[in-house]
Amino acid sequence: MPQQRRPEPKFSWFVPIDGDGEHIGTLRAERPPTFDYLRKVVETAEECGYYSLLIPTRFTNGLFEESAPLAETWTTATALAAVTTRIRFLIAVRPGFINPGLFAQMAAALSNISNGRIDLNVVPGGIQGDFERFGVDIDHDERYAVAEEFIDALRRLWAAPEKITHITDHVHLEDALVSPGPAATPPAFYLGGASDSALQLAGRQADRLLAWIQPLESIAAFIERATRHFEDAGREPAFGLRTHLIVRDTEPDAWSAAEELLSQAAGAVREQRQSVFAGTTMVGQQAQSASYEDHKMGGRLWNGISTVRVNCGTAIVGTPGQVAEKLLAYRALGIDEFILSGYPHVEEARRVAEQVLPLVRAGAIADG
Repeated sequence: MPQQRRPEPKFSWFVPIDGDGEHIGTLRAERPPTFDYLRKVVETAEECGYYSLLIPTRFTNGLFEESAPLAETWTTATALAAVTTRIRFLIAVRPGFINPGLFAQMAAALSNISNGRIDLNVVPGGIQGDFERFGVDIDHDERYAVAEEFIDALRRLWAAPEKITHITDHVHLEDALVSPGPAATPPAFYLGGASDSALQLAGRQADRLLAWIQPLESIAAFIERATRHFEDAGREPAFGLRTHLIVRDTEPDAWSAAEELLSQAAGAVREQRQSVFAGTTMVGQQAQSASYEDHKMGGRLWNGISTVRVNCGTAIVGTPGQVAEKLLAYRALGIDEFILSGYPHVEEARRVAEQVLPLVRAGAIADG
């Protein structure tokens, strides 16, 4: 039988709810996360043909000083969906902070308002102390149990406009009803994480499993581990990769741009980030913030961003051709969706769309 062709890769961008600018890790962002600025980022991404936009979830600023302005996730996504027409939104949500019955109504409403353009990035984990800020105190493994029951409840509520009773350890719904349900196809569930608990949950529930970028050999091992969990659950795996890009016409210029990005970082911000990373149970965060000389991890990867940013802190650095080659190497491992970003987001969304993505698409077609 002829070999089935892989789907074309999807390319998504990122909404910088912490703020943006040519420098990161400063006390305040050069471009605060106002609605007008985030709208500009989103409209640029839509114009450039990106598939979707990831909107992260934060309780404090994770890129500048922690008291710097921060755009709240769900409100921001709702407003941005109303001023766009094509691009999708991948909205991060933390189970345990909102009743799943109410959230099922909220998500269904936004799905209808946006003509079905939303998906959900379910985030069970978090950096040390983050959940406790808003009064949720559950251990690492229990967070995954909460997340699974949350997803199960949403799927049942969206299945039909009928009353359901759904009582589990962490969900209590009696005669709950959601009408109308989501528009067209219900939102897809994206999950991340690298711990055994995260991969077990993903195997049972994820429509797509996301990884933060690491060296190729580490991602290959991650995909192998995760695939076993999908197979155990009798499901087909699908994988996405989250990474920053630093792209310039020459390789020396790209590395200079990386250095410039951190050139005005404040000591107070670096100290805040290191304090939350110390002793973290997040397997992915440990990998992102590992120590390397000059932050160079090899293979064009640079994790200097992790010194001032929570969560994904690694970038691919190089010329358009070098960056495209690297993205194709990850695709060869089984990655079919790339969630990209660069600073500042407006200019870099356009640069990447014009200079990098055509090369990746051409390479993907050639590889089959």
